Amino acid sequence: MKKILLSLVLIALFTGYVIFQNSNTGKIFTAPAYTQTGKSNSTSDYSNNNSSQSITQSTPLPSITPTETPAATLQKYKDGQFIGKAVDVYYGNVQLKVTIQQGVITAVDFLQYPSDRRTSMMINMQAMPMLSSEAIQAQSAQVDGVSGASATSQGFQVSLADALSQATN
Repeated sequence: MKKILLSLVLIALFTGYVIFQNSNTGKIFTAPAYTQTGKSNSTSDYSNNNSSQSITQSTPLPSITPTETPAATLQKYKDGQFIGKAVDVYYGNVQLKVTIQQGVITAVDFLQYPSDRRTSMMINMQAMPMLSSEAIQAQSAQVDGVSGASATSQGFQVSLADALSQATN
């Protein structure tokens, strides 16, 4: 009888834990919306598996302005803010808002991104600034994907391409 009671308690605890992990009210924190304008700093931790040391390096993200981009590679867009379509990337949607000033991409904002699971939040907190910076630097939707965030990277490219197609019409 004790074994059955113990088993039922364990099943109830496990079920409660699963419901807590999957519910919206179970979030410990909410992920902030990211805006990349090329004026913030990024910190990366690099670990060496052969030693117990950790090296921290602070590198400023590149700031792209119209005067720094060669005119031959610069694609002119209409000024304004353009919203790309929402793209389903299995764990959620990715949707972007692109800001264009003086014919160049100056900011890429995430309106939607997978954030209902802790793993998705951790992955996207690293991937979103990289993808935004890459788009500003490339001035197109042809950006490199981020390792470990391939679904978000693909959704980013599709939504960005849709927003930029609106800016070229």
